[in-house]
Amino acid sequence: MKHISERLLVVGFVSSTFLISVLFFAMPHHRFSELENRYLQAAPQLTWDNLVSKKFAEETELFITDHFPFRDKWLWIKSTSEQARLQQENNGIYQGKDGYLFEKFLEPNYMKVQRYAESVNQFASNHPTVKMTFMLAPTSIGIYPERLPWLASSYSQKQVNQFIEATMQNKLAFMNGFDFLEQHASEPIYYRTDHHWTTYGAYLAYVAYAEQQGWQPLSQSDFLIKTVSESFLGSYHTRGQFTGLTPDTIQTYTPLNPAFTEIYIADSDQTVTSMYDERFLAKKDQYSYFLGGVHALIKLTTRLDPQQVTQEKLLVIKDSYAHNALPFLTNHIPEIHVIDLRYYNGSIGNYLSENNIQDVLFLFNTATFIEEAALLKLN
Repeated sequence: MKHISERLLVVGFVSSTFLISVLFFAMPHHRFSELENRYLQAAPQLTWDNLVSKKFAEETELFITDHFPFRDKWLWIKSTSEQARLQQENNGIYQGKDGYLFEKFLEPNYMKVQRYAESVNQFASNHPTVKMTFMLAPTSIGIYPERLPWLASSYSQKQVNQFIEATMQNKLAFMNGFDFLEQHASEPIYYRTDHHWTTYGAYLAYVAYAEQQGWQPLSQSDFLIKTVSESFLGSYHTRGQFTGLTPDTIQTYTPLNPAFTEIYIADSDQTVTSMYDERFLAKKDQYSYFLGGVHALIKLTTRLDPQQVTQEKLLVIKDSYAHNALPFLTNHIPEIHVIDLRYYNGSIGNYLSENNIQDVLFLFNTATFIEEAALLKLN
């Protein structure tokens, strides 16, 4: 009897392995995961350099993991089972109070953070005639630590922001997001299921920047505020896969006296006539409704009354926190250039001089900045 059960176990194991292997090669391999909102690992390239550097082995492992048969179903089962045993963290995402999800934030590598801050500092020193502002926004875990689950650990983003400000040594104007967001903590300034600030949070950032620049910001009563989605489940939901959550809403602020803005997208060499791409509202990544998602380089041109223009051009070097903030800036600046360092490989210094730009805004969130090695490309 023992031999029979052992044989059945071996046959079952071999059969399962064979079936999974067949399914792995037979099933289609998608390039993008709507559930996880990310590009999946492409098939590895077998070259001598890749073999020697172990890149082939690493990419093979990632390829198998990303394209494992019925991966989405396994992720759902894992998350559901962990919630059933009251686990409040999954894949680095906490399930907090009031329906909020939070990304775990640990003490960063301060040597890396210092290098990135010094890179920005050096860039400002290299262009002393250009007015530069650095805005660093906390993520929701920095503003709402009291909404974390019991005993959940979190490092102080306020302390990180203060370290970055000190490292930049007054070479540029530093705007700490805590200064203009903390007082509005009781208001909906962050999405509950996503890592971005809401359009209202972006509005508060716009007001702070406008005042720092000496402009008169538009009040909320100067906008038509419209809800365009009530079904947004963002990046934290994607990673944590927690169930039973109330989706977020997405809003737009349209000026009552709108000015026409067109966007030139250098990546695809096309011009569009709206800062919003409604196609994304039917997808998982609804935040890409703003500006149509991530691009290496875009230029926003707005037809403003020349008598109301106090600043002709602005270069924004950013992460995706800028996407729902940029429409506010088009009410004041007729020409805004936007660069994402992760995808842009040209010389930023040359771009400034070639386009005669005298104002720069860096806009990053704390969690992105501390891991953004692309900042080293500034110089």
